[in-house]
Amino acid sequence: MRPRFLCLLAAAATLASFSSTAGRQWWAHVEFLASDAMEGRAAGSPAHQRAAEYVAGQFRSAGLKPGSGNSFLQPVNLLSRTILEAESHIVLVRNGKRETLALGKEIMFSTRVDLAPQVTAPAVFAGHGLRISDAGHDDLAGLDLKGKVVVYLSGAPKHISGPLQAHFSSAGERSRALHQAGAVGVLPISNPKNADIPWPRSLLTRLQPSMSLADPALDHSQLLRFSASFDPSRAEKLFEGSGHSFKELLAIADSGKPLPRFPLPFSIEARAKLDRGKLLSHNVAGLLTGSDPKLRREVVVLSAHLDHIGRGGEINGDGIYNGAMDNASGIATLIEVARAFKHLRPRRSIAFVAVTAEERGLLGSRYFAAHPALPPGSSMVANINFDMFLPLHPMKSVLALGMEESTLKHHLETVTQKLKLKMQRDDEPQRNRFIRSDQYSFILRGVPALALKVGYDPGSAEEKLHKDWVRTRYHAPSDDLNQPVDLEAAAAFNRVIQELALEIANAPQTPRWNDTSFFRRFAR
Repeated sequence: MRPRFLCLLAAAATLASFSSTAGRQWWAHVEFLASDAMEGRAAGSPAHQRAAEYVAGQFRSAGLKPGSGNSFLQPVNLLSRTILEAESHIVLVRNGKRETLALGKEIMFSTRVDLAPQVTAPAVFAGHGLRISDAGHDDLAGLDLKGKVVVYLSGAPKHISGPLQAHFSSAGERSRALHQAGAVGVLPISNPKNADIPWPRSLLTRLQPSMSLADPALDHSQLLRFSASFDPSRAEKLFEGSGHSFKELLAIADSGKPLPRFPLPFSIEARAKLDRGKLLSHNVAGLLTGSDPKLRREVVVLSAHLDHIGRGGEINGDGIYNGAMDNASGIATLIEVARAFKHLRPRRSIAFVAVTAEERGLLGSRYFAAHPALPPGSSMVANINFDMFLPLHPMKSVLALGMEESTLKHHLETVTQKLKLKMQRDDEPQRNRFIRSDQYSFILRGVPALALKVGYDPGSAEEKLHKDWVRTRYHAPSDDLNQPVDLEAAAAFNRVIQELALEIANAPQTPRWNDTSFFRRFAR
């Protein structure tokens, strides 16, 4: 027994050494991409271009070939809009009295919408502002919204399934429904219980440019003419004289009961002055060609976003939003998994795609999904996306967003069983995470997808660690290189991605949406 025991000890030591080495290699990419010198990698910036060239070099070193043509870089043309606050205003008019709202304090413009120079419109409260015919839910039914600004509470009714909540709460779907109903603008109020970013911190990046794709066929910013967000701690002001209070509406939403809908006794007068520009940013795409002539045209896409939000308002004297976990971590995983495949030959092809402008509305992935930088005749059959996967503690489980929607779940089960990990489903559908990162761009093109993160048990110390991270570091300068990270958990996560990609690429059957999945309707 003693020799066997010694062999086990030696094997364990070798595995630990491998994990440590793999973790350090992963961290080296994070250190480069999230250094102060990279200035937060804002899409279209010189720093983002340097980051894209770094990733292209790493793909080349890993033995990948350009997805199409002779370059790893796919150009993405963008239009930018920046609010000039000093030349803009929002006025609340009630009972003939005009109150200029404090921009940058109680209210802020959202330039995700291509704001009209001037808007004057009455206001209506429309519950969650959602039309979800699949669930028999319509906050807009019976309301006269023509020419109105719609005030709504973020989130969705609790009884509606996570996938439906996520899809119909997306900016594009909500805007389309409101536009069809005649609304000219929106004034959302965040439910403090579900907000990832506290209001004071969200103000710090309000003067950064918003972006849209220059390709008008892919631009969703033209439907509404006004958009602004209101401080939930001051939202009682909006409901004075309506017969309702914001406190009451929050309690109703928390109880799961339907929210009332009613006209509000004020109008909005807005003047928006924008600075407009044009930018060029790049996706980075590398391809490992499959070994099976019959299957190599089927492509498994691994994706992560390269950009972060650049510079913003300072916190504790720091104005660089480095984006170490969001999402230099995912790009580092993309590179290390590509390196792991250098001597593997899966049957299907695998594309490694670092997309730009995720922080500006999933723009780079939307462009890639519409114009894949892949060989002619290729079809994307699966997407695995990793964004801010948070290796903060030893990895015991995998959080898999979307795992109930497609046959990809079976492949993930095989991998987690092999690696002795648990699978965790999304227990927080109100956060709409399944549509908030780049997998959603592929989903809308009919591609079955998963978004993966390091998991945790509900109510555990690990869950508290994740929630504290989101509360204090998400979209803050403190998401930098000076934070505790579990390198062995990162190495374990990379192993999950590698094994899952290999499992999907070698499987006899092409991935497909489950018959019961809402997202099956997008299959092509």
